Amino acid sequence: MVDTTRRAIEILETLVGFDTTSHLSNLEMIDYIVDYLDGHGVSSTLVPAPDEPKSSLFASIGWKPGSPGGVALSAHTDVVPVVGQDWATDPFKMVEKDGRLYGRGTCDMKGFLAASLAMVPNFVARDLSQPIHLAYSYDEELGCSGVVPMAERLGVDLPKPDITIVGEPTLMRPVDAHKSIHAYETIVTGFEFHSSMPDSGVNAISYGLKFVDILADFNRRLKKKGDASGRFNPGWSTVHVGEIRGGTALNIVPKTCWIHWEIRGLPDEDVPALVAEIEDRAARELAPQMQAVAAGTGIITQPTVSICTLRPEPGSPAEILVKRLARSNDVAAVSYGTEAGVFQTCGIPTMVCGPGSIDQAHKPNEFLAVSEMEKCVGFLTRLGDELQR
Repeated sequence: MVDTTRRAIEILETLVGFDTTSHLSNLEMIDYIVDYLDGHGVSSTLVPAPDEPKSSLFASIGWKPGSPGGVALSAHTDVVPVVGQDWATDPFKMVEKDGRLYGRGTCDMKGFLAASLAMVPNFVARDLSQPIHLAYSYDEELGCSGVVPMAERLGVDLPKPDITIVGEPTLMRPVDAHKSIHAYETIVTGFEFHSSMPDSGVNAISYGLKFVDILADFNRRLKKKGDASGRFNPGWSTVHVGEIRGGTALNIVPKTCWIHWEIRGLPDEDVPALVAEIEDRAARELAPQMQAVAAGTGIITQPTVSICTLRPEPGSPAEILVKRLARSNDVAAVSYGTEAGVFQTCGIPTMVCGPGSIDQAHKPNEFLAVSEMEKCVGFLTRLGDELQR
């Protein structure tokens, strides 16, 4: 296992060297993975993005027509930007220091990807009773959009796994539930006028702030309602405003204000119903005031991102397997989103379990502890043992 861990670290160093920030292509890294798998006799199927130079990759070890569904190991290839972050080292050159592996994506989530690739020779050498699939996607950081075209082909022209394990950072703890993420852009349209007579105009920023107050009120309501399961932190569906911009100049009553906001919903939260309530309240309380001054003013909200929740499935084959592999009797819930809900929506029992802490993700000086890589390799070795014929 020591040799496999070291191989995983070497592969991780290579993967970090590919700048796969979400707005860039991942094809150079995908080509590397294709060549690596081909070198071990494993063929790959690419699922290209329809409108950008990116691709997902699906590969199977030990699969043949009529095989059982087996287990898929899922990871995303993209990483978040480093612009504006204060890194002590080059984020795209991995540095190993004091038992930590520093670099963009080491934790989120090229560490799991590297571990799964390092295990390929081990998996290939086994006489597997069930196949092991590798499902690597793009654009997870942009709303889990890249995995969808690949997931839609499972059971059509790609094998459909019986279980999926998504290797997002959980400190190798089994996770069976996470919140959904629904992001929106609200556009407030006011009426421009000279700022010396502000009451003759409709100030889009002022009404934007009133809309933000409505969002804050809903967040307070949801916080009071809480989480009946008691498993999430924070323990409620959250409403968060992340960006506001608007206006042209100080001496002009602003015509437009843009507000970007999100709801992270508990698994049982009816988010569309919440959004409908928010829109209705804005239409009743704010729009009439605006339109009393100028026709054509108003507030419009449109969705930008939607990430499925992961719902707990107690006693599912995925939960039983992952708990056994992780040597844990417990399962956790997390508030961040993953691609797990996409696989679950396809009818595949899914769990999240991977190396590293989410506390390190998206930060400068992101790192993965070597001990976490060791635990991940142990987990995947036990998966091979589990599926040994």
